Formats: sequence, C-alpha cells, structure tokens
Amino acid sequence: MKRFSCLIFGVALLLAAALSWGAERPKRVTAPTPPPAPAILSIIPAQGEPGNKVTIFGTGFGDRVSVFLGSVEIAARVTDGKQLEFVIPQLDAGLYALYLRRGDGVVGRVYNFTLQQQRPVLTALSPAAIGACAQGGEREVTAQGRNFSQNAQLLFDGAAIAARFVSSEAVIFSVPPVAGGLHQVMVRNGPENASVPLALTIETRPEIAQVAIGSEFVNYYELNIYGKNFNQNSSIYVDGQRVGGRGGAEVAEREKLIFVDCTRLIYLRYPYSPVNKDFRVQVVNPGGEGSQVVNVTAP
Repeated sequence: MKRFSCLIFGVALLLAAALSWGAERPKRVTAPTPPPAPAILSIIPAQGEPGNKVTIFGTGFGDRVSVFLGSVEIAARVTDGKQLEFVIPQLDAGLYALYLRRGDGVVGRVYNFTLQQQRPVLTALSPAAIGACAQGGEREVTAQGRNFSQNAQLLFDGAAIAARFVSSEAVIFSVPPVAGGLHQVMVRNGPENASVPLALTIETRPEIAQVAIGSEFVNYYELNIYGKNFNQNSSIYVDGQRVGGRGGAEVAEREKLIFVDCTRLIYLRYPYSPVNKDFRVQVVNPGGEGSQVVNVTAP
C-alpha cells in the first residue's frame, strides 16, 4: 500500500512538471505577410511628350506611390489604390525605364516608356498678311507659338526656308517671292514632329492711300497715286474711262499712266480747263482686282 501511494505521488509530480514545462514553453510567432509589390496592368498612353498626363491602372499602389522615369522621381496622384496619374516632366526624348515605388520602399516591375520630342504648337503669324510687293523688312513674319526647338525648321508651302530662332515661342522668317493668295506655314522640330499649319495671305489687291498733284506743265500735270500692290500693267479708271494698262493709252488718247513702283503710279492728266473739278479714280490690276474708288478734286 505504501508502495502504491508512492507511485501515485511520483506520477503526480511528473504530470505537474510536464504541465509546468508546457506552460513556460514560448509560443511560435507567425510574421505578417508583406503586401505584394505594386503591379501595373495598363499605361495610357504608352508613350508621350513632356507636359502630357499619363494614367496607370493596377494593384497594390497603397496610399502613396512614386513613378520613376529612369532615375527621375515623379509625384503621382493615387485614386482607390488602383489608379494613378502623373505629368511627364521636361526630359529629353528617348526610351525610359518606368516603374513604381510604394511608400514602404517596395518597387514594382520595370516597363519601357517612350518619351517623344515635344511637338511644336504654332498659334499665330505676325503679320498674317503682307503685300505682294513688300520689300526687305516688310516681308519678315514672326511665327508665334510654343515648344520651338533651337533647330526648328520653318516650312513654307512644305519646303524648308531660312529662319531665325528667337526663342521657344518665336521664329522669324522672310517670305519668299511667291504668287498671291493663301500659303501654308509650319514649324517642324523633327522629321515626324511638325505643328499644325497656319495660312499666310499674300495680298495682291491694289489699294490707294493718297492722291496728290505733282509737277505741272503747260497743258498737263502729274497726278501722283500712292498706295500698294500696283502692277506694271495696272490701269486706272477715271470716271469710268480707262487709262494705261493694256489698251488703256489708246482709249484715253494723250493721257498716260506711268508705273514707278508697286507703291506709286503717275497719271499724266490733260485738263480741258484750269478750274478744279471732282472726279473718281480707281486702280485695277491685270487680274481684275480693283482698289477702292477715291474722289479727287483737281483740274
């Protein structure tokens, strides 16, 4: 009986020790699973130029994520952790590695992104019209806009002509001798990188600015007609009677029209009386374009 009691007591001690050892044994701690790296599902557009907005759709962006183009970090705006937007900064054209880095430092997969050369934008021509007989500085036109490169070309009716780069917003060129009418002007930064064309007008319609009496002789005097876009074969109509041009001299008998240059004509007028009278004068070019009718008071 005594031995049986001792055995029970020993077993109890062993059970107590086992329970104590189990209670003191440290519990295994499971480390939290890190969130997956940011993943890109689509990039819209897949290429662009500085200033363009790019939208990326994907997963695992978190609340804060940065976009990298090469080594350049770009701030991004995140929506619902699945969409982000960023604006392409001013970088040289080329192929860049695009990837995301979340706020916790986790970096996503690398993608290729093509950065295109910035497209020039032509907004205005100053002046937008010049006279057909404009000379020297009068033929200079400023192409205004933005994103012009220092090596930008000026295209006139599709052909490159000499131009002077002023800034990324202005290029100056001289209009070549061309026929009247509308002509196209474009600025091109590269072979496939040109602006939308604008129209430049070459005006050929004659215009009278002033009529003044010049030298006087025994039976005639000179009437100077000043203006622009006069032609060597221009004629004038005096109260409906044609003088000068093709066949004009024969109709008007002695009266003649002398072409000095595209800004001045001299009308040799033979008055039948020295008393001033009112008459109307209009200049008409060979193509049929006519100036405004001007009232003149002279002998």
